Amino acid sequence: MTIIVNGTAKSDPAADVAGLLTQLGLDPARVAVEYNRNILARERFAATTLADGDELEIVQFVGGG
Repeated sequence: MTIIVNGTAKSDPAADVAGLLTQLGLDPARVAVEYNRNILARERFAATTLADGDELEIVQFVGGG
């Protein structure tokens, strides 16, 4: 299975969005996820199963001044 994450193909991703974030080393509390062009609510990360061809944009929140 191949998905697109931030414009880059990724083979053999985790089964769901929560697992993918863990695989990528990202804290689910500090990211926003667009899943197939729809904003995905944080509480749906674990329930959203990934399928071949899915497209995700993941934006990580960073602090600064």
